[in-house]
Amino acid sequence: MLVELRVENLGIISQLDLIVGRGLTAITGETGAGKTLIVEALELLLGGRADATLVRSGAQEARAEARFVVGDREIVLARVLPQNGRSRAYIDGRMATAAELGELGRSLVDLHGQHDQQSLLFSAEQRSLLDSYAGSAATDALDAVRAARRAVSAIDAELASLGGDERSRAREIDLLQFQTSEIVAAEIVEVGEEATITESIDRLADAEAHQEALDDAYRLLDTGIDAVGAAVAGLDGRGPLDELVQRLRGAQADLAEIGHDVRIARENMIANPEQLEVLSARRQLLRELRRKYGESLADVVAFLVEAQDRLAALESHADRVASLTHERVERLGAAHAAAKELSDIRRRAVVPLSAAVTEQLQTLALVGATFSIELTQGELTDDGLDTVSFELAPNPGEPARPLARAASGGELSRTMLAIRVVLSQAPPTLIFDEVDAGIGGEVGIAIGRALKQLGEHHQVLVVTHLAQVASAADAQVHVSKTEHDGRTVSRAELLLDGARVHELSRMLGGSRASESARAHAQELLATANATIKPRKKVQSKVQSTAASKTASQASAEPDSTSKAARE
Repeated sequence: MLVELRVENLGIISQLDLIVGRGLTAITGETGAGKTLIVEALELLLGGRADATLVRSGAQEARAEARFVVGDREIVLARVLPQNGRSRAYIDGRMATAAELGELGRSLVDLHGQHDQQSLLFSAEQRSLLDSYAGSAATDALDAVRAARRAVSAIDAELASLGGDERSRAREIDLLQFQTSEIVAAEIVEVGEEATITESIDRLADAEAHQEALDDAYRLLDTGIDAVGAAVAGLDGRGPLDELVQRLRGAQADLAEIGHDVRIARENMIANPEQLEVLSARRQLLRELRRKYGESLADVVAFLVEAQDRLAALESHADRVASLTHERVERLGAAHAAAKELSDIRRRAVVPLSAAVTEQLQTLALVGATFSIELTQGELTDDGLDTVSFELAPNPGEPARPLARAASGGELSRTMLAIRVVLSQAPPTLIFDEVDAGIGGEVGIAIGRALKQLGEHHQVLVVTHLAQVASAADAQVHVSKTEHDGRTVSRAELLLDGARVHELSRMLGGSRASESARAHAQELLATANATIKPRKKVQSKVQSTAASKTASQASAEPDSTSKAARE
């Protein structure tokens, strides 16, 4: 719900802070005081059109900010409207587009009056509300439609992946058969085979030269062993030279061991031109496969697996296509059957819903108005076959037309109120402007009760000129305009107790409220409290720094306002 609204430099508002509670809050004041500017600020926060003429004269830019609490989450929306240039939007301090602001805002707030963002004017929202009224049967049928259509989409995707026409499939089969045969024929057993072959080729390529080098090394080592043996014989038995003798004997043993290893290597070094040719051809084959099918032999093997799977699918194409086509027909039939059932459910809900809303309209000063719902069938979509249109005939004998074109601002707001009361499904916060246009008396009391009823489940703000409506509110905010430093400014106050009675009596009897008007105002409040079940109040608070009253001014009023309302 909306917790706090801050407005700066918008029209005659210099600065205004509004803290809003639960339930129904009435915003009252004389015409031109600035009540509608509060709604304008919220409209900007919901992605509404930015009009630079709204910026207060002398200011560089106007700014509106709102804080919402949804469950455990806090959301802050902001909109900056410069005197020149494009407006700026922010969500939780992050830059956003007006469209993003509107999309999020519509899930939080619904404006009813002469505004652009009324969700109930959208066919998709109307269809959703009709389904909600129809209950679980509609929900189940809608889920069945969407599940069947998802299955059809999956089948279409698989059919597309199986290949195009017969000729293209034949060409792809030939290519895959060649590719798989080529790789299979290579008989790749070890992905590290190429490195092993390279080592063997390096050894065989110079086998004769290696043999000669090993022969020479062996002869030299043999000569060295004899020379070391002679040196040992010459020094042996000489005490001071024992250490040298021992080292020479160790070297002689090492040379003998190395000589043995060289001899073995010479015996194993056999020139084999035929094997060298075979290995070279094998390495070239593996390199060619890598050039075609992957960076490594592991990639070549992976390509083979994928190609074999694709080839199997193509070779069984006819059987698979037939199976998928049959399944597609069944799924599409299920989608149409569920859509038809959904249409029947919606059609059965149209009459009672239309009657309920029409009945509610009679209590809201739209006597003779008729609400109806038009269902038009078209192509199957995820929402079924129906386009839903909420329509209104404001007066007897007039044809019903879609809501957006059928009613004036006040009539539209009251129709929205009637729909909300009947359906109760809505965003957390509802704002009504002009809902009481052209009415009064008992009808105003009925509208107040309807708004109060909505306030039991939603946060409701209503801009009203009717004391009968305002008296039903949990909290009342008074908007007025005063002169401050030679400028007209708008300010707002939360009215409590006697101050609220004074404002209601003004609304009933004009600026010079009579004793009878005050008595009537007290009676309205008492009647509202007696006939409407009270709720636990979370009081709204208003702070306006555009202008402030002095202590003497405040004491001169019939009753004081909340301290939170003072600047």
